[in-house]
Amino acid sequence: MHTDYLNPAIRQLRDQQVRFAPRDKKIEQVEQAEKLLGELDPSRTYTYEYVCFRVTNYRPESYPDLKLSGEEASHDLRLFVEDVSDAANVPADDISEHVMTVEELAERFNVSTKTISRWRQQGLVSRRYVMDGRKRVGFLQSSVDRFVTENPERIRRGAQFTQLTDEERNMIIERARRLARAGACPADVTKRLARKTGRSAETIRYTLKQFDQDHPESAVYPDNHGPLRTETKWKIYQQHRRGESAEELARRFCRTRTSIYRIIGEMRAEQIMELPLDYIPNDEFGRVQSAKREKAVLGPPPASDQPSRKARLPSGLPPYLASLYEVPLLTREQEAHLFRKMNYLKYRASKLRGSLDVSRPKAGLMDQIERCYDEAVATKNQIVRANLRLVVSIAKRHVGPAENFFELVSDGNMSLMRAVEKFDYARGNKFSTYASWAIMKNFARTIPDEHRHRDRFRTSHAEMFTSAADDRSDQFEQESAQLQREAQVEKILDRLDEREQRIIVRRFGLQRGQEPLTLKQVGAELGVTKERIRQIEARALSKLRRAVDEERIDFPG
Repeated sequence: MHTDYLNPAIRQLRDQQVRFAPRDKKIEQVEQAEKLLGELDPSRTYTYEYVCFRVTNYRPESYPDLKLSGEEASHDLRLFVEDVSDAANVPADDISEHVMTVEELAERFNVSTKTISRWRQQGLVSRRYVMDGRKRVGFLQSSVDRFVTENPERIRRGAQFTQLTDEERNMIIERARRLARAGACPADVTKRLARKTGRSAETIRYTLKQFDQDHPESAVYPDNHGPLRTETKWKIYQQHRRGESAEELARRFCRTRTSIYRIIGEMRAEQIMELPLDYIPNDEFGRVQSAKREKAVLGPPPASDQPSRKARLPSGLPPYLASLYEVPLLTREQEAHLFRKMNYLKYRASKLRGSLDVSRPKAGLMDQIERCYDEAVATKNQIVRANLRLVVSIAKRHVGPAENFFELVSDGNMSLMRAVEKFDYARGNKFSTYASWAIMKNFARTIPDEHRHRDRFRTSHAEMFTSAADDRSDQFEQESAQLQREAQVEKILDRLDEREQRIIVRRFGLQRGQEPLTLKQVGAELGVTKERIRQIEARALSKLRRAVDEERIDFPG
């Protein structure tokens, strides 16, 4: 029984007739359904009541308002005919007109059985009969004649593409092999052989694929039909983002242009699934139903009632910090508007992402999600810029002889950005109060930690060293110790495979002149997700710990 009905009402009708209708009624309904099929116009719309009455001679009480397009009704009625005839168990010998099998029909029109299957999807009505003790698909002569009359061009086209002879198939394989050795990609080989032989590109592609699968030891393209590695897919996506065309990528990676577009869409969808779309929920978001209401939420913030005044600059600030005071402060109304806008954009992007199918992503849906995310980030940056002077003000109050002012500002900026993500504007508090608390809390935690790390190596003679520091050092001893440490690191790194070594070196900045990279940066460099980098790093660190224990290496700290 078929499961691919387009309309559940026709499928339910099928179930009822298969289960309850007598055998004679089944045969009668099959005849009436096929007769109706010949009358349906794909461009018209039909009520379910009309379709059911024409097939069963009774008017249903269910689905009184249901309407079907002619194309939808034709598709489901062809399935209905085959399923109900299957349940009727009619021997082919009992039929008064000639019944042809799929093979006989293919031989009559000199086409492949695959072409017959395609014709069935395009309107050729088939039934199921008992032939030689088992159920088989069969075609009445009248059904075939009607399809030929309605589709003369399709029949003519199908007859042109006769089945390949063994000689033709061998010729295609050998020519493809010569072109492949010359460096041609499968797509180019397919096009050139299609023009040369007069066959369709699909026929050439299928012939080569089938040969490679049946003869892996002598395949034309032994590595072309397997799935691409994730790293390769990310590389294709990144190069496409840099402006390389799908045609160039198809030639380079020996894939069809369609495959390249599919890979690009898949990788783009995976990247969208990793976007940070956490938002502060608000009941107001669910009530935004109209375009007018959404425009009010996403529009520009309200203008300030008070005239803008130039802020007084603190003394001693460098120019780039002084420029922060040129950005006007937000009023409470502007602040609430921007926070609502940012969180609503994330809420909307999150909802859209919930309907994204990573295996079959739609470009339009991904465009909407990325637009919402980009606008949310721009709104967040607007809030951050308007509050950066707050960080400078608090940092100036916490800086001491042992603290670096610019490091405090940098640390405070990170606290500010985290505070923007966590602030709930609906509670009615001012953001500056919340942000000040978050920044000062972070300073209270980090500044004592720094003092503690400094005091870790302080002795009872700290005052003496402070007042009379000895700047002399044994340079040779330091260099020897450093060389020994580097040799030990290289020795245990040899326990890792090439990819693990690369990730550890990038993550911890083990190469000279290179800063440590984040998980996301390493992932972008290797073409994998940051979660995958985290997994590989954890596995590599576990190996390194075992290596340290086995080699009895004593690292400082």
